[in-house]
Amino acid sequence: MKKPIVKVTDRAVLRYLERVCGMDIETVRSEIGRTVDLCLDHPDACGVVSGGFAYKLRDGVVTTVAPQNRPRKRAGRRGVKRERDE
Repeated sequence: MKKPIVKVTDRAVLRYLERVCGMDIETVRSEIGRTVDLCLDHPDACGVVSGGFAYKLRDGVVTTVAPQNRPRKRAGRRGVKRERDE
């Protein structure tokens, strides 16, 4: 698929999901909040893990959700030289 010429903002994606796909964004927001509330043991925590996902927090606000065991980009590539079999 060809990459579009125009950029699409996160706000436009949210509105698309809400208005075109019929997704209730506030319900999703509440679900994320409840998940974090159930797992939050310390008020100064910078994140929680639940269901295989890491919920990152900054100043008591969930800023992102990512797979818990997502491999780091370029992991293991730096400084590793492989010998070639000839």
